[in-house]
Amino acid sequence: MRVLFIGTGDIGLPSLDWLLSTSKHSVVGVITQPDKPVGRKQVLTPPQIKVRALAAGLTVLQPLKIRHAVEELKAFNADVAVVIAYGQILSRAVLDVPPLGCLNVHTSLLPRHRGAAPIQAAIRDGDTETGVTIMFMDEGLDTGDILLMHRVAIACDETGGSLHDKLAQRAPAALEEALDLLATGNPPREKQDESKVTHVRKLTRQDGRLDWTRPAIELDRLVRAFTPWPGTSCLLNDTQMKIHRAQVIANADACPAPGTIVSANADGILVSCGNGLLNLSEVQIEGGRRLSAADFLRGHPLHAGDVLH
Repeated sequence: MRVLFIGTGDIGLPSLDWLLSTSKHSVVGVITQPDKPVGRKQVLTPPQIKVRALAAGLTVLQPLKIRHAVEELKAFNADVAVVIAYGQILSRAVLDVPPLGCLNVHTSLLPRHRGAAPIQAAIRDGDTETGVTIMFMDEGLDTGDILLMHRVAIACDETGGSLHDKLAQRAPAALEEALDLLATGNPPREKQDESKVTHVRKLTRQDGRLDWTRPAIELDRLVRAFTPWPGTSCLLNDTQMKIHRAQVIANADACPAPGTIVSANADGILVSCGNGLLNLSEVQIEGGRRLSAADFLRGHPLHAGDVLH
């Protein structure tokens, strides 16, 4: 089949690579978001999807609004569009361009975790599994009929970054199966169960501010879910401190007020939570480097009774 690839996020790279390598299908073009300024120097940087596509000799379009590029999309004469982490809602006019429709590769077990941050939400909410869902797109936000799912277990030490990479590598197999089913002319379609829907909005850094009154097990999940983005943090003497790695201390005895440091040594910075203790083993003070607790404490001594906010 002639495939139009529509995507921006790095999670789509393995799927694009597979489409470029397979003899089953032909990628006729790539649609991605415009280049964006990145870093402190705000250097205009293309999405890696664009870099990969240009290296393969493909035509790349970067419309500000895809709904304004319907005629350009028609010119590709694609049979189907594959959409992965594009970053824009597709209008009905866009969805109607490929005769076989638009397939979306979504990184959750729909209808759970519709929206912008399903990977982080799965870890944050304590899910034991997630997966890749291939669905027929409609005008809603992740509301289309399901073609298939591939399930993926979530490890007890999973981070947002590690789960992102795991799902990115699983997506090509799910996509291959989905396109094979589509080629039969009678692919399965399953309506989503609206009674089981959850939504996840786009995350901001403020979502990563730790509330020490919450149970330690929830804060542990939050730290892992939001690594590397948007990160988690608290205040140390009115200065922001990022938490890169932490562990729940099981079977903790009665604890002082939430946010109170119970101990601070080479093993970590042990903090009281609403229920249980959280050991901070890798942190970063604002303007400083990412350090182990042992190295951090050499330059920033902390003591039992100090309070984090």
